[in-house]
Amino acid sequence: MEDEEAYLLLLLSDSNLPTGSFVASSGLESYTTHGFLTSGRSGLGERLLSITDFVRESLGTYAHTALPFVSDAHGEVQRQLSKSPQQDIATTIRRLLALDELYETTTLNHVARRASRSQGVALLTLYTKGFSPPTLPDGTSSSTNPKLASQLVDQLKLIVRREDTPGHLPICWGVLTGALGLSAERSRFLHLFLHARGLLSAAVRLNVIGPYAAQQLLLHSLRPLVAAEAQKCAGLRTGLRSLDSEGSADGLFDEGVIDFEGPATTWPLGEILASRHDLQHSRIFNS
Repeated sequence: MEDEEAYLLLLLSDSNLPTGSFVASSGLESYTTHGFLTSGRSGLGERLLSITDFVRESLGTYAHTALPFVSDAHGEVQRQLSKSPQQDIATTIRRLLALDELYETTTLNHVARRASRSQGVALLTLYTKGFSPPTLPDGTSSSTNPKLASQLVDQLKLIVRREDTPGHLPICWGVLTGALGLSAERSRFLHLFLHARGLLSAAVRLNVIGPYAAQQLLLHSLRPLVAAEAQKCAGLRTGLRSLDSEGSADGLFDEGVIDFEGPATTWPLGEILASRHDLQHSRIFNS
């Protein structure tokens, strides 16, 4: 199982995956334009410290807002795939849509909503086109039980394509990793790692730092930050509850929820600056 997870981590961390993350700076471009990042004329050490401070704050607020949704979506998919007999897929879809609606409602920044939507549907497409087991020439599948996960993802993607639900990134990431069988812990950690890597990639394209410096930060400075936030937010859940068809209270997710603090924005300044992205006179990122 460890070897299988390690292989999945290698696949999912591939920067060539078509997830659409390259179009987003997660607020870094606006943060830089508004003069909050150390000027490029300063020394390299000051620039590295400045970008590290930004990533620390961005990781903290993103972990608190996104990881509860990642955990709950991942848990729903895992329960769908592990129950015997399988629970109705429609029930799982309904719960995922409730999560998606909650994320849409609680994300007040229209720029962040736009980026989350575009990257979310890209993940669902990635699964159906790139990660679902192939059908062999004799008509059989290379996997013993691929149909349920593929059916779940296909139905969710269809609903997103019809624009009946936004299809936000944290929910779709939880669905993707749950369908692939990645553990919840690894799913959360990798999601934060990719967020941090995306920020450094944006910094390179903004010419704030160079590619070698970005790798140094990713290895030495950001590893403890990612690990700390992943551990700190491991117990966070959305706390969402729904009503079943009979109108009685239905505990949607884990009964043993450790922390009911739920999603929260921990960096208001970053939220404000990110929301001003479209007001820049010139920009190279979509968000």
